[in-house]
Amino acid sequence: MLEAGLQASRFLHYAASAVLFGGFMFPLYPQARDAWPVSQQRLFAALTPLSAVLWLLFTAANMAGSFAALDGETLRAVILDTAFGRLWIARLALGSILFGLLLAGYRSGTLLCLLSGAVLVSLAGTGHAQSEEGASRILHMSADAVHLIAASAWLGGLLPLGFLLARDSASPARRAETGMALSRFSGMGYWAVAALVASGLVNSWFLVGAVPKLWSTPYGQLLSLKLCLFAGMAGLAAANRFVIMPRLMRAEPDAGAPLVMRLRRQVLAEQILGVLILALVGVLGTLEPAAAL
Repeated sequence: MLEAGLQASRFLHYAASAVLFGGFMFPLYPQARDAWPVSQQRLFAALTPLSAVLWLLFTAANMAGSFAALDGETLRAVILDTAFGRLWIARLALGSILFGLLLAGYRSGTLLCLLSGAVLVSLAGTGHAQSEEGASRILHMSADAVHLIAASAWLGGLLPLGFLLARDSASPARRAETGMALSRFSGMGYWAVAALVASGLVNSWFLVGAVPKLWSTPYGQLLSLKLCLFAGMAGLAAANRFVIMPRLMRAEPDAGAPLVMRLRRQVLAEQILGVLILALVGVLGTLEPAAAL
């Protein structure tokens, strides 16, 4: 029960942080700037510090053995005497500031993007990289940070992208706006995928060690499933960019609706795969790395 709670709280925190960063990157795509509702921004901004608190409580309860055995001394030790706790304080502060700014009506995408990016980068200090030392630790944490930023720019941006596609795209002018935003989002996606592959290889070198461990260990099996889901997302994104969008831009106004619906369905499929990937991330961080077995 405690292990499942820890995994769920990790998933919630990663998901909320990813959506915030990916969503606040949308000013990079001017046509999509107003596609993400403010209410959704505030919801995920509230989930970030809330899930951080849950993550701390389940971490401390796991250390104590149960919630019944959890006391103030254990919480104090986790917060003040561990690297996780010290980073948790910074992450909680950043998440709370972010939520407060949104509640106050602040809308500067640059500052909000920087704050949410800082929350993400801090997560690189809470993973398996903490078991490394010296240059290996720096390299592993750097790869983790790149992986988190790249994944969130793509996965997190899919929710605002869905809202963009939900708008009426029947008119040629609106279709042109949507097409331009999607083209820019896809351009970012190329860099995100390249960064994910490169940083993923570095992480696998530290955490998997040998290829056979991808199917002979629980960690490797879940990582292999994550890679399959990632490949599915990449395939859907490529079909959207190179098959559906060109047809949509050439279609007559009356013929564009079915293509828009197909695009919406495929983006929804990407979102579902993204949620599953984040759920696996929540679990993988609690397992013994394959390289250690």
